Amino acid sequence: MKTAVIYARYSSDSQTEQSIDGQLRVCQEYARTHDIIILNTYIDRAMTGTNDNRPDFQRMIKESSRREWNYVIVYKFDRFSRNKYETAMHKKTLKDNGTKVVSATEFVPDTPEGIIFESMLEGYAEYYSAELSQKIRRGNNESRRKGNLTGGRVPYGYKNENKKAVIVPEQAEVVRFIYTQYAQGVFVKDIIAELTSKGILYYGKRFVTNTVYKILKNERYSGIYRYNNEVFDNIYPQIVSSETFEKVRKKISANKYGKKSEEITYLLKDKMICGYCGKSIVGENGTARNGERRYYYKCRGRKANITDCHKQAMRKEVLENIVLDCILQELNSLQRITEIINGLMFEQERQAKSDTVLNLLLREQRSIESAIQNIMVAIEKGVITNTTTKRLKELESKQEDLEKQILIEKSKSIVMLSENDIREFYLQALRLEPKMLINSLVKQIILFDDKIQIQFNSPIKLSPDDENRRGFTISTKVIKFAYKVPHRRELAKFEFTIEIYI
Repeated sequence: MKTAVIYARYSSDSQTEQSIDGQLRVCQEYARTHDIIILNTYIDRAMTGTNDNRPDFQRMIKESSRREWNYVIVYKFDRFSRNKYETAMHKKTLKDNGTKVVSATEFVPDTPEGIIFESMLEGYAEYYSAELSQKIRRGNNESRRKGNLTGGRVPYGYKNENKKAVIVPEQAEVVRFIYTQYAQGVFVKDIIAELTSKGILYYGKRFVTNTVYKILKNERYSGIYRYNNEVFDNIYPQIVSSETFEKVRKKISANKYGKKSEEITYLLKDKMICGYCGKSIVGENGTARNGERRYYYKCRGRKANITDCHKQAMRKEVLENIVLDCILQELNSLQRITEIINGLMFEQERQAKSDTVLNLLLREQRSIESAIQNIMVAIEKGVITNTTTKRLKELESKQEDLEKQILIEKSKSIVMLSENDIREFYLQALRLEPKMLINSLVKQIILFDDKIQIQFNSPIKLSPDDENRRGFTISTKVIKFAYKVPHRRELAKFEFTIEIYI
C-alpha cells in the first residue's frame, strides 16, 4: 500500500498562485488516480519558497524520519522550494527516509532523463523567483521615486492614505516632544514618565524604552528614507528638523561609546571630536601593570582602525581638568553670565508661549468636544442606542480628566522664574552640575595633540557687532603641563593652546 502526505504553500507576494484549496484538490485527485492513501497534510500560508524557513515544511522534513509514508505530493515542484541547493538537500533527507517528492501537475519519468527534467523544472522555479523579485524591486523603486509607499507598517506619527504617507498631527506632536526632550538631555525614562502622566499612549499601550529609542533612531521623521543605498526624500513628510535629528543621532551614537564602566562618567565624550580625522573622541579604559584601572580619551577613528589617525590618547582626568577649568572660567565671566541669563529668560518666555504638552492636551480636548457634539446631534435626531450612550459617557469622563491636566499645565506656565532665580540656579549649577552646563552651552570641542578649540553655543540673539565676531577667536590661553604617556614610562611635556569660539 502506497502512502503519502501533501505539502501546500502560497506566497504573500504573488496573487496568481493557486489557492490552498485548489492545490489540495489537485493533489488528492492525483493520489486517488495512483492508489495512494493520504495520511497527513502540511500547509504554509504566506511563506516564500526561496528559503526553507517555513514551520510546516520543517515539521514535515523532521517527521519523515518516522518512515510512515512513501511520498510527498506537491501541486508543483516550486511549492516544495525555489532554491536548488535547499531542494537537493531536503530531497536527499527525504530519500534517506524512504520518501520521494512527486508533482501532481508535472510528469517526471523515472528515468535518467527524468532526473535532468526535474532538475530543469527546479532551475526554472529558482529563475522565476529571482526574476519575480527583480521585477518587484524595480516596481517598488519606481513607486518610491514617485513618493509612494510600497507596503509595510508606517511609523508612529504617519498613516497610509492612498499609498501616501500622511502626518497624524497628534502623534507627530508626541514625536517632536520626544526628540526635543532627548536633545535637551532629558533621560528616556523621564520622557516616558512625562508621557505616561499625561495619558499619552503608543497605539493604546504605554511607551517603553525600546519604543522611544526606535522613534529616536528612525530617520524617516527627518524626511529621509533609505533603501538599498538609495535615498528618498519625497516619501515621508518631515516631522522633526534635520538639525534636531542629527543632534539626537550624535547623542545616541556618543552614548554608545565610552560606556565601558557604568560608574565612570566621561564628561566630554559627547562633545569632543578629533581635530585630525573628525571622528568622535570616546572613552577608553585599561589596566596598568600595577593593577590600577586607568581611563583615557581616545580617537574612535584610531581605536577602531577606521582611519590612519595619529591622535594620541589622553588621560581622562588630565584632559577634563584642563577643559573644565577653561570652560568654567569662561562661563564665570560677568559678560558670559549676563548673556546666558538673558538667553535663559528669553527661552523661558518662548517655552511658555509654545508648551508642547499643553498643545497636545488642547488638541485632544478639541477632538473630544467635536466627538461629543457629533453624538449630541445624533441623539437630537433620535438616534439613541446603548452604544451611543456608553460612548458619550466615556467621552465626558475623558473630557473631565483632560480639563484637570490642562489646568495643571497652565499653572506651570504661570510660575515664571525671575532673573535673580535664574542667576542663582545658574551659579549653583556651575558649581555642582558642570556636565549639565557643558551639554547646554558647549557646542563642540576639537582636540589636537597641541591645541584645544572650544566652541560655545550663542545663548542670545547677537548684535551686529557680535555677528561680525562670530567664528573668530575671542580668547586664547597657553597651558603647559606634563603627564605620563599611556603604555610608556617617560613623562611627556605638552603645550596646549586653548581657543574659545562663539
